Amino acid sequence: MARKGGDRLAGLASRDDLRNRSLIKFRENLAGNFRDMGPKGALLYYLAQLLARGTFGRASLIRYRFVAQPIADNPAVNAPAGKTEIRRVHAHDAIVKFFPRPPEIIAQRFAAGHVCLAVTVSGVFAGFLWLAFGTYEEDEVRCRYQLADPALTVWDFDVYVAPQFRLGRSFARLWDAANEDLRQRGVRWSISRISSFNPASLAAHARLGALPLGHASFLCLGRLQLAFLPDRWKPQLSWHKDKRPVLLLRVPVNGLSSGVNPAKPRCGE
Repeated sequence: MARKGGDRLAGLASRDDLRNRSLIKFRENLAGNFRDMGPKGALLYYLAQLLARGTFGRASLIRYRFVAQPIADNPAVNAPAGKTEIRRVHAHDAIVKFFPRPPEIIAQRFAAGHVCLAVTVSGVFAGFLWLAFGTYEEDEVRCRYQLADPALTVWDFDVYVAPQFRLGRSFARLWDAANEDLRQRGVRWSISRISSFNPASLAAHARLGALPLGHASFLCLGRLQLAFLPDRWKPQLSWHKDKRPVLLLRVPVNGLSSGVNPAKPRCGE
């Protein structure tokens, strides 16, 4: 009888210990998120989590930070060894079948004129990155990004390295190849968007000299979308794929100040 009582007390103590550890971990995560994202970013992050769980994934809150990264003058790593090849890929290239994206998405990107650079190691697909010139249609929310100076800027997106190559230099070599191509075109800045809820990626871009341009937030519920845009006190409502805001992205070139603003007069598109 005494043994059963002792086992019960031990079980209760074990559960209390597990509960305390979970509470400590929660507090550490909470403090870390407020430190890394700032109070506003952290509150929006937890609101997004509650919204997604409360609606079983039918609603989402998405917040982007737009950044501009200067095109590097020198390569970050040594030139690729003989086993590594980086080249521009076209729609009917054999390597496309290994891309970890739906075929219809890849086809849309090529049809839009976007440029894909892919890296292979010993003939095995290792990763890619995509570049868009002039404008880019966001594929996560309804929004179009328009570059204010397309001769000197480019939009980069969907930078991917296969898991088995992430500890190597494939990522750096891919960017070195992209920077070399962009320098030859006269491009000076590469613009992209990052989730404001991803502090690790934001920190990585900051270490590379990325310049913050601004934010935009999107509240989505089915086809309904509310866009909270810079310099707009009133959110823009849309419910159709052809109704989307257009954001003009500027970097400090040719006398322009950097920033993100709704484009005029096409902001109602």
